[in-house]
Amino acid sequence: MNHRRANRVADLLQLELSEIIRESVKDPRIGFVTITGVDVSDDLQQAKVYISVLGTEKEKEESLAGLNHAAGFTRAQLAARVRLKRVPQLVFCYDNTLDRAFKIDRLLGELETKDPGPQSP
Repeated sequence: MNHRRANRVADLLQLELSEIIRESVKDPRIGFVTITGVDVSDDLQQAKVYISVLGTEKEKEESLAGLNHAAGFTRAQLAARVRLKRVPQLVFCYDNTLDRAFKIDRLLGELETKDPGPQSP
């Protein structure tokens, strides 16, 4: 399968899913969710939807559970919006890239405050 097609479909799904979640999914467990990326398999049968959620760990877990619970509804809404022969199965996953970036930034900040800098003789 053409990787470029899979990438184009992934971009389309990301855009449409953002709107569907914002406008149509009414699960109270779902907080402020951002779709950070979508990976579509080469055969276009499955899509991993990576999300980022603002809030505590409990809120993140609840949002992820709510999205996975609403995956069937979301897929049906997606089928009505996009012209694909088959709409991929959706699996929502938490994207911890932002958390790791904050942790690295914090560690680098701690190193800067502890490091006295170069010593002149």
